[in-house]
Amino acid sequence: MKLFLMLGSISGFLSVALGAFGAHALKEKLDEYSLGIFHTGVTYQTTHALALVLVALLLKWYPDSSGLVWAGWCFTAGTLIFSGSLYTLAMTGIKVLGAITPIGGVLFLAGWALLAIHAWKTVS
Repeated sequence: MKLFLMLGSISGFLSVALGAFGAHALKEKLDEYSLGIFHTGVTYQTTHALALVLVALLLKWYPDSSGLVWAGWCFTAGTLIFSGSLYTLAMTGIKVLGAITPIGGVLFLAGWALLAIHAWKTVS
């Protein structure tokens, strides 16, 4: 629980900092397309930072749920791969990085599916 709360909090902090960085420092350096890519990374990071906090809170009531733990790791890895590849792509223009972005997306989907399975099995 504590680990996912920390990871979610740090990720949320970084998403705000990166969003501000993109809106101000990168505004003059990147074209609209690249800024859009960067913004997409920030949006998904913010969303999944909140998902990690949700996982942490749920683990308080369901501490033995391996599905919740796996969901947390999927959200963490998804953020690193999805948002990280988009940040790097936006700032470097290395197009091949776009090929790994969907892996992060699949991890996000897996995390949400695991949350749904947890709800189906445990919530009455």
